[in-house]
Amino acid sequence: QVQLVESGGGSVQTGGSLRLSCAASMDLRAAKCVGWFRQSPGKEREGVAGVSGGGSTFYSNFARGRFTISRDNEKNTIYIDMSDLKPEDTAQYYCAVRASGEGWNVCSRSIDITDWGQGTQVTVSS
Repeated sequence: QVQLVESGGGSVQTGGSLRLSCAASMDLRAAKCVGWFRQSPGKEREGVAGVSGGGSTFYSNFARGRFTISRDNEKNTIYIDMSDLKPEDTAQYYCAVRASGEGWNVCSRSIDITDWGQGTQVTVSS
């Protein structure tokens, strides 16, 4: 089982920025994909952004243009830089990895994930 530890959550005002980090216990170069998801109270967990082993990226419609996913394979760390934050971005954000499996994947769906972080809260106030 892969251990994923997120950090960087917090409270910001509308229009602010945050960087979330996720330290992984595995060599991320071996992962099929890595990604970020979020969940608000009463809503299903949804994909925010992901990147495949080959570097292809996925962004949800709400994230495209405002969020950027990246990873540092030397540090085994995944990042997401979030800018122009809005109150509707308020959620628990989860780091995710698909550590193994067949075929290509970009970690856009919860069903594709093998390991989850514990989550970090992002709160955006108006």
